[in-house]
This record gives sequence, structure tokens and C-alpha cells, in this order.
Amino acid sequence: MRRLFGLACVLTLAAPVTASAITVEVARACDAAVAKAFPPRQIGNPAAGSAKGTAKDQREYFQKCVANNGKVDDAPAEPSKDSKPGK
Repeated sequence: MRRLFGLACVLTLAAPVTASAITVEVARACDAAVAKAFPPRQIGNPAAGSAKGTAKDQREYFQKCVANNGKVDDAPAEPSKDSKPGK
């Protein structure tokens, strides 16, 4: 049992680490870009905020921004096919 546990520990420590974290600057830039492209709604103000896009669209836009190191075009991603059409 000890050998199995020891082997598991050695294999865990020997495994290469491939995950990389994004920098704070990129995260802040992308968060600001998402807020600009998909403005949040305000309670009590029906004119404020954006009805376009879903949470999935916002996540995809953020991931696209992170992939481009914080630089994205000003146009938000197209609404997903499963979202309801606006009136």
C-alpha cells in the first residue's frame, strides 16, 4: 500500500504542467471589453443594458479576447443559434 501511494505521488509530481494562467492585465482588458460589448442591465431602468447576446455569447467573446491577448474587435460575437430572436 505504501509503495502504491509513493508511486502515485512520484507520478503526480513528475507530470508536466501545461496549464497557463492569463495575466491580470489581459483579464481586466477582456472584462472591460465584454462590459462594453454587452452592457449590464440596471434594476429599475429598462432602457439601460443590452438585450443582445446570452451568457454563452459573453463567455465566447471573453475567451476570444483572452486568446488574442486582450485585443478584440469592437463588434460583439454573433448571437448563438439557440438564442431566441429579439422583437
